[in-house]
Amino acid sequence: MNPFALRELARWHLPTDGYRSKSWDEFAQPGAPALDFVFTVCDKAAGEVCPVWPGQPMTAHWGVPDPADVEGSDERKQQSMHEVALTLKRRIELLLSVPIAKLDNVALQQTVRDIGQR
Repeated sequence: MNPFALRELARWHLPTDGYRSKSWDEFAQPGAPALDFVFTVCDKAAGEVCPVWPGQPMTAHWGVPDPADVEGSDERKQQSMHEVALTLKRRIELLLSVPIAKLDNVALQQTVRDIGQR
């Protein structure tokens, strides 16, 4: 795990134990958790072909600049991680405010994609 990401999680009083990077294919294994939504966040991923996810969850690209690409001081790297965390927090809050049960799949898909543009 990126140490700046761990510091940012701690700053938000979120747990930091047990996190690790995972390959998408872990979610295709028998017994993997079912996914309702899949969000790609790396701006580099926008043009890539995404895998076919088991169970066909709703997908959207919520691109943010990759804070791991930031060069400079540790303070600048941490600030970049914080900016990404704020953006994702805002998007998650917007998603949580969506009346999912009242939307059909087409409207929900568009709403989820629109959130990624905010």
